Amino acid sequence: MIKKAIPLIAASLIMAAVGVFTPAAAARETDSLDFSLSAKSAILMEASTGLVLYEKDADTPRPIASTTKLMTALIVLENAGLDEVVSITPESVGVEGTSMDLQAGDTLTVRELLYGLMLESGNDAAVALAVHTAGSVEKFVALMNERASGLGLSNTHYVNPHGLTAEGHESSARDLARLMAVCMENPVFAQIASTRTMSCGDRLFKNHNKLMWSYEGMAAGKTGYTKAAGRTLVTCAQRDGLRLICVTLNDGDDWEEHTRMYDAAFERWEMRTCVFAGEVVAHVPVIAGTAGSVGAAASRSIKVLVRRGEETETRAVTPDFLYAQVRAGDRVGFVEILRDGEVIGTVELVAVGDVEREKGRTEGPFEWLKRRIEWKKGSRS
Repeated sequence: MIKKAIPLIAASLIMAAVGVFTPAAAARETDSLDFSLSAKSAILMEASTGLVLYEKDADTPRPIASTTKLMTALIVLENAGLDEVVSITPESVGVEGTSMDLQAGDTLTVRELLYGLMLESGNDAAVALAVHTAGSVEKFVALMNERASGLGLSNTHYVNPHGLTAEGHESSARDLARLMAVCMENPVFAQIASTRTMSCGDRLFKNHNKLMWSYEGMAAGKTGYTKAAGRTLVTCAQRDGLRLICVTLNDGDDWEEHTRMYDAAFERWEMRTCVFAGEVVAHVPVIAGTAGSVGAAASRSIKVLVRRGEETETRAVTPDFLYAQVRAGDRVGFVEILRDGEVIGTVELVAVGDVEREKGRTEGPFEWLKRRIEWKKGSRS
């Protein structure tokens, strides 16, 4: 239910207060899930807000095995064309561990190698993509670390593009969750990582993330294993607009523990759209205009994470009045989403149409007060 607009005494004050609008964290501290996990590190996070629903030793840097390939894929997607042809060099052949069985002289597209990287977890694909994208593995790793730094992944450092054990090659559960959220915003990454099987010539790739077959709403994931790292797993699941990311490091029971965390979260929380883009939530009086007021509409939809069945309120905060002329798209306040009196989300309001200044019209304080009283009476009817 939308509460009536709260007018401010001076329009200048409210307009100064309107700045960058982002969804606020909506879950209370007491809402945190509690699990007994075998994972050395783990985290469960809502993707759009970064709100953490569960964590266990989430900031300790650990070996991450092939979950490294999340960053490898992201760097390639941001720096190479999907249809570019890659000629496989001897450097990319015979790389230790899982592979696409690449041979020197093979030619594949970047797209095909990305499928081999994400589904088959090809270490040879990782090297081939690195050399093609940056000219050498060393230069590519520099791009990986630069991107990690730009994303604020303070517990992450890369030494190679595939995740084979190397001193100083590490990340944390929180950093991997944040990285996965960024990766999932890339539609090509999301498509590749959600593919179950894919043929490339006489090669058949099968996604190593078995939750793609067994868990409702599983959207993507990346597995990993080395002796030093143990089993590592990063997944993303989505239901009814709620997108969650789960990470476990050094976890011998990762399939079951990801399932448990997702089940508990989807049962407890929902992502609720409280205001839709373009929805008029208030009317603001206009002085000396060809119309007495202008509609104030949400500049974008606003979603908040809440407990299922929990009530929220919507409150518009607008100037006491505006002076004509007003142009469609002008900022005219903001709307807040509240739970138990606490603001959990906010977005700016914009004028939905033009209000021209009435020709030859001047309006003194008494005429404005009369107009204001009449408008208030009308708004209550």
